Amino acid sequence: MVFAFLSVLKISAQKKELDSGIKYTINSIKVSGTQTFNENTVIAFTGLKEGDQIYIPGEKLSNVTKKLWEQNLFSDIAFYVTNIDGNRVDLELYIVELPKLNEVTIKGVRKGQVKEILKDNNLASGTKITKNLITTTKNHIVNKYREKGFFNTDVIIATVPYIDSTGTEVAQNMNVLIDRGKRVKVKSINFDGNQQIKDKKLRRFMKNVKQKNPLHIFKRSKYTEELYEEDKATLIQKYKEHGYRDARIISDTLTVINDKNIALNLKIEEGKKYYFGEIRFIGNSVYTDAFLRQYLGISKGDTYNGTLLQERIQDNSDPDALDLTNLYQNEGYLFSQINPVEVGVRQDTIDFEIRIKENKLTYFDHVSVVGNDRTNDHVIYRELRTRPGQKYSKRNVIRTIRELGQLGYFDAEQLKPEFKNLDPNNGTLDIEYSVVEKGSSQIELQGGYGGGGFVGTLGLSFNNFSIRNIFNKEAWKPLPMGDGQRLSLRAQASTFYQTYSVSVVEPWLGGKKPVQLSTSFSHTIQYLYNFQTRERDKDRRFLITGGSVGIAKRLRWPDDYFQLSHALSFQHYNLKNYNTGLFTFGDGYSNNLAYTIGIGRNSTDINPIYPRNGSDFLLSAKLTVPYSAFNGVDYKGLAAERNQLEDLLSSNPTDGETVDAQERISEIDQQRFNWLEYYKIKFQGTWYTSIVGNLVLRPRAEFGFLGAYNNDRGIPPFERFFVGGDGLGSFSLDGREVIQLRGYPNQSLSSNDGNTIYNKFSLELRYPVTLKQLASIYVLTFIEGGGAYDGFRDYNPFNLKRSAGAGIRIFMPAFGLLGIDFGYGFDPILGGTEKNGWETHFIIGQQF
Repeated sequence: MVFAFLSVLKISAQKKELDSGIKYTINSIKVSGTQTFNENTVIAFTGLKEGDQIYIPGEKLSNVTKKLWEQNLFSDIAFYVTNIDGNRVDLELYIVELPKLNEVTIKGVRKGQVKEILKDNNLASGTKITKNLITTTKNHIVNKYREKGFFNTDVIIATVPYIDSTGTEVAQNMNVLIDRGKRVKVKSINFDGNQQIKDKKLRRFMKNVKQKNPLHIFKRSKYTEELYEEDKATLIQKYKEHGYRDARIISDTLTVINDKNIALNLKIEEGKKYYFGEIRFIGNSVYTDAFLRQYLGISKGDTYNGTLLQERIQDNSDPDALDLTNLYQNEGYLFSQINPVEVGVRQDTIDFEIRIKENKLTYFDHVSVVGNDRTNDHVIYRELRTRPGQKYSKRNVIRTIRELGQLGYFDAEQLKPEFKNLDPNNGTLDIEYSVVEKGSSQIELQGGYGGGGFVGTLGLSFNNFSIRNIFNKEAWKPLPMGDGQRLSLRAQASTFYQTYSVSVVEPWLGGKKPVQLSTSFSHTIQYLYNFQTRERDKDRRFLITGGSVGIAKRLRWPDDYFQLSHALSFQHYNLKNYNTGLFTFGDGYSNNLAYTIGIGRNSTDINPIYPRNGSDFLLSAKLTVPYSAFNGVDYKGLAAERNQLEDLLSSNPTDGETVDAQERISEIDQQRFNWLEYYKIKFQGTWYTSIVGNLVLRPRAEFGFLGAYNNDRGIPPFERFFVGGDGLGSFSLDGREVIQLRGYPNQSLSSNDGNTIYNKFSLELRYPVTLKQLASIYVLTFIEGGGAYDGFRDYNPFNLKRSAGAGIRIFMPAFGLLGIDFGYGFDPILGGTEKNGWETHFIIGQQF
């Protein structure tokens, strides 16, 4: 800082000097130096004016100078006394503005990184260039590349004047030269003093900094000081988990081997190994000592583990953990306090007291929900597990958040409870659930080429519909919404088929209990299509008309994650001159009346789009009436006659015999399948496990079996399993069930007539890119295998078609789930001899 009071030669010749004890009157003020501000503006900012009386030097001028410096606009500030006449002085304020930034040139990194550096350091045109700006920019760049393993990064920043067309310096350009140097690897991590835990195991404990190893594919060896400090703390923590409570790192050094490699050397003092001694409980009245000791799960003589003890008291990493704090809080003791205290150390044994303050039982006073501007209150409140006057339970709070997230109407990542008005003396609290609405209706509008022609689809799904307000004009904004019902409309058409469907789901029938009523209706018209000539024959068609009604009820036993469902469905298959390999009767009909019972358990966490933990199981049985037991038809005789006719057809019959035999086989099959008779058993199980943070492992297993009550009547040509592909290529809408298996073409792993047994196993690793309300995006890798079989004689669960690959999923509230997978099939398709190779699959509205 420059602060001077000078006089011109004229005053010096008169030998007039400033007297610090005299108040001088300002006669005039002017501004000089390099600056673009208006002189009057600067003088006004100082607060000084002609006629003011000041001491020179004095506090007022010091404050003005300080005030100017604080603006970070100037590189030089000085006051000069240019004339003294008695007690009147002329002042000159000399200021030099900081230069402005014109443009920045960054060399040594890629273009994408240049934009990032400019943004992070606010290096925009017009920014004032200060020493602090240059220093912080340099430090930011150095630290940025050190975090990436460039330990020897060097940054040179220089500024040069920018001269305009008049020859005046109006700004400065900044040139930044970045030399990242070689990426520094940790060649070795060495330990000294460790006797009980070997070097190899200690290195495994270090999750961030790894020494060079060609087998480390996903974790490269790089060094940053911050991550190294984390790993040192982890080492000590691991020692304590193994009983070495007094372990410490005496010293650690970093040795530079060369410009590419460093070595880390740590000297450790392990200390002795400790064990748990007596564990006493003090202050407990709700639970007995024996129960708490069993629940704690730590016994006298166990190796001392402070981390484990704390987790058994209160595990902060898992809000639903089986620890003592949750044990009390789930029974209403919100204000309970549990503290483990060391009360004695005997040689290598540590005695503890678990001191418990139970305090009063706590009850909910007020329970409210905010943020729902579309969903009606009753739809939310019926899902709440916490109600006014009810005893507090942490488990019920967590479950409520899960149930609200599973509705799909709110952004699951922003659901949060807020405790208010906590009163330990009266044992009451209020809880407010804050929700953020998201789009719950979806539109499916797509067109594409498949199955030999153009396929167009229009689907509308209203997942928070209000049926009771359909005739209420004021509720159409733009649709009547908010009552939690689901209405789906879908139409699909191609060159040779059309299908229409509508379904309605009421999740709380009557509004009192979680009993779900679902109804659906569909109609399909399919024409015989020649894939070679790409022509359809409207005189040869296959019609399917059907509907279903179902009831599903949430159970209380074994727990309330279970659901029991019942459904009654009917399909009428009508064939008009529709002869294919699957149907021997080209003119005729079949009726499919079936009852389906299912038991399922879904305990996945709050976000239904990206579950991080929990599981989802479903076991179902689809059963028809055993007509053959009472309809009086001799199916054994029909089967014998059919076999004779098949033998005749295989023995070079005359044309007349062939026609007669085929007609009779059609009559027999029409009689066999006029009312379908079968049973179908299916199982699906999915697990979700969070490995680290949001990295999720998802195993899945599936099994299906289609059987017949009467072997003479046989298994019908409907309801069969077709394995392979993405599941979107089912253009033969004949009641078949398509099983997705990536890495292979659609339905390429089953025979033309389908199969009666299938199994499938998959292992998927997922990681989210974003889980925001507008779009949830995650990437995945997978391995999976599956197979299709005809009967248990052919069944071999280990004879699988294998595949692996990667993909991406995008969920947008308006369009549902979209995605693409690239799968590699390691085995040949049915009838092939070479492995299938790469396949691309587009995913719409489904999950594997």
